[in-house]
Amino acid sequence: MDFSTDNLTGVVLALLSSGFIGGSFIIKKKGLRRAAAVSGVRAGVGGYAYLLEPLWWVGMITMIVGEVANFIAYAFAPAVLVTPLGALSIIVSAVLAHFILKEKLHKLGMLGCVMCIVGSVIIVIHAPQESPITSVQEIWIMATQPAFLLYVGSVIMLVFILVFHFSPRCGHTDVLVYTGICSLMGSLSVMSVKALGTSLKLTFEGKNQLIYPETWFFMLVVATCVVTQMNYLNKVRPKMLSNFN
Repeated sequence: MDFSTDNLTGVVLALLSSGFIGGSFIIKKKGLRRAAAVSGVRAGVGGYAYLLEPLWWVGMITMIVGEVANFIAYAFAPAVLVTPLGALSIIVSAVLAHFILKEKLHKLGMLGCVMCIVGSVIIVIHAPQESPITSVQEIWIMATQPAFLLYVGSVIMLVFILVFHFSPRCGHTDVLVYTGICSLMGSLSVMSVKALGTSLKLTFEGKNQLIYPETWFFMLVVATCVVTQMNYLNKVRPKMLSNFN
C-alpha cells in the first residue's frame, strides 16, 4: 500500500476514531448500569431510561467524536483501509474494561483481540490503490451495479427478518441477533459514508456535489443506518461486555 499524505491522514483519523469509540463503550456501559439500577429495566430488554443518564450522554458524545473522525477518514483514505482499523476499538474496549471496570477477558476473547489486530494489519498492508473519484455520480454508478444491488436487497431482507421475527423472540437472550442487525446495517453505511465523505471533500475543494440528488440520498442512507445501529448497539453492548466477567 502506498501511504500518500491523504492515506496517512485517513489512517491517523481511523486510529483516533477507534480510541474514542472504544472508550465510549466503557463510559456508556457505566451509564447503562446506573440507568438500570435506577429504573430497574435494562436497555437490553427494551428500557430507555439511559436517555436520562448524564454519563450515558458523555459516552454518546465521545462516540460521536469518534464517528466524526471515522467519517472524515473515509474522505481521505480508501474504505478498505479505514474499515478494518475500526475493529481496533474492540481492543481499546477490552483494555479499558480490564482496568476501569475490573472485568477479566476470557482466553477466547484474548484470541479474538489478537485476531483483530493481525487481520487489521494484514488488510492495511495489502490494501489496493483507490482510483481517483471526481464526482459522487461515479460512486452512484458503482453502487447501482446489479451485483451490489442484489447484495443490498439481501441485507435489507435479512435485517427485516432479524428485527421483526428474531428480535422480539430471542433478541434479549441471543447476542447474535442484535450484533447481526448492527453488522448488516454497518455494511451498507460504509459505502454511503464513503460516498458522502467524498462528496463533502470535493465540495470543499470547489467541486460542488450538493447539487446532485445522489449526495442527499447517500446522506439519508447514512442517517438511517446510524440511527438503527445506535438503537441496537445500546441493546447488545451490555451483553458483549458481560463476557469479560
